Amino acid sequence: MIGSTGPLAGLLVVDLSRALAGPHASMMLGDLGARVIKIENPGVGDDTRGWGPPFVTPEPGGDRESTYFLSANRNKESVELDLKDPDDLATLRGLVERADVLVENFRTGVLDRLGLGDDVLHALNPRLVVLSLTGFGHDGPEGGRPGYDQIAQGEAGLMSVTGPGPDDPQKVGTPIADILAGMYGAYGVLAALHERTRTGRGGVVRSSLLAATIGVHGFQGTRWTIAGETGRAQGNHHVAISPYGLFACADGAVQIAVGSERLWHSFCAAFGIDPGTPGMATNPERVGNRAEVIALVEKVFAPWNRDDLLARLDEAGVPAGKVRSIDEVYGWDQVRSQGLLIEVDHESLGPLTLPGPPLRFFDIAGSEVTRTEHAAPPVLGSDTERIKQWVKGGAE
Repeated sequence: MIGSTGPLAGLLVVDLSRALAGPHASMMLGDLGARVIKIENPGVGDDTRGWGPPFVTPEPGGDRESTYFLSANRNKESVELDLKDPDDLATLRGLVERADVLVENFRTGVLDRLGLGDDVLHALNPRLVVLSLTGFGHDGPEGGRPGYDQIAQGEAGLMSVTGPGPDDPQKVGTPIADILAGMYGAYGVLAALHERTRTGRGGVVRSSLLAATIGVHGFQGTRWTIAGETGRAQGNHHVAISPYGLFACADGAVQIAVGSERLWHSFCAAFGIDPGTPGMATNPERVGNRAEVIALVEKVFAPWNRDDLLARLDEAGVPAGKVRSIDEVYGWDQVRSQGLLIEVDHESLGPLTLPGPPLRFFDIAGSEVTRTEHAAPPVLGSDTERIKQWVKGGAE
């Protein structure tokens, strides 16, 4: 059984979701110690088991495993159930009766047609918290519309403010709409569980890829709703702060964030720039003359190689950094020091290194109590018979 340590230890999550938003939410709950039982379609499993390459095959002729699936399903058990089969549906109902949380991302109405609408779920278990995720919302003129990450990134405006310029919209390089929906969903579940301690009753938490993406518009949202300005993509430079972005140097580029007038003066002192240069004395002036600021900064940076430049910026107290490739990130000592790589033992693939949970926990004495033992993503159906017997009243 998985999920014996962590702040959510003792809670049971039934995960009916597939692909990414729902599985990411349930994985977050599992990382925190909840026991997560993942329900999968017999024979094929979660959609992401087929998303690739890359796939990993433990031995010639063996079953392949998708690295995409492995990214979102650690700390879970896998049970194959055909929800159109009466016996399997009875097993699911038995799990619902025992569960604290149910996660689903079916299209609107699917659970109702299976006889598992919210009213039925709460009749089975009044303390159940249901997390329901959709593409564009459960209601409204386009409620129930199917959603995939890149479609949501475009429809929710994210692509319009991402990329080198307004005529070349770009998606974010990770499935950010899916992941955000999962994060917001897990956040909502925790709030609902807290409320349950007061009321004794569960409830329903809803979010969508659309809502989650709009939820991170930040200043781009108020830029429109208050100031009436429509944000557009403009590459690697901040729309409201200057200089803040990616700047060329002798052997590559560095990023700097001059986020205050104090930092502007420190930056100028470090590189022999007059902070009162006409058109650059204040941040609004520098934003209005961004092209001139970029040209000035890159002229100053031109003789410097990247590492020496970063050292000089650090000495001056100016936030700065390099652009790392993914392999460089996972080879970085700082990443490992933060617990962002974990070692697990997969049933068919053997020892694996996975990206780890982004949270750490400490007790009031300052001792770290972060969960360090994690379970590998499950082989399809590996827990089916054991869980079925448990639901029927047997011991695990």
